[in-house]
Amino acid sequence: MSDALHSYTLTLRWTGNTGEGTKTYQSYQRDYDVSAEGKPVIAGSADPNYRGDATRWNPEELLVASLSACHKLWFLHLAATAKIVVTDYVDAPVGSMRVDANGGGQFTACVLMPTITLENVSDSEKAQSLHAKAHAMCFIARSVNFPVTVEASYCA
Repeated sequence: MSDALHSYTLTLRWTGNTGEGTKTYQSYQRDYDVSAEGKPVIAGSADPNYRGDATRWNPEELLVASLSACHKLWFLHLAATAKIVVTDYVDAPVGSMRVDANGGGQFTACVLMPTITLENVSDSEKAQSLHAKAHAMCFIARSVNFPVTVEASYCA
């Protein structure tokens, strides 16, 4: 599978036209739907600070979720390969973004904070060593230009 090229095709449809399109900044909603064949629709919007709907996922949340999910998938793969039995994995990631005076912005960091339940808590040190490799393998973390760090805790 070396040098394989993968494509990810989806549809993102703006659903926020209230009848006037983008006639004014206030005349439209920021809502959109993300869909792909055979998958549930993801209801998205802008961050509420930018007139978005707080009940829908915003792109910033989805980026943080992608970083968390990618790291978790690689960590579980590496744990299984290392014969470390993980029985639960719950992350509470936090992404930080700085907004410039002109309204543009960028993420400055993301901290993943998984609580990982191990069958044998004595495997904690060995499990901790897997995070660096999981980070190095994560497709999403390798694609961003800000630090992604892990502060994991373990229990049995």
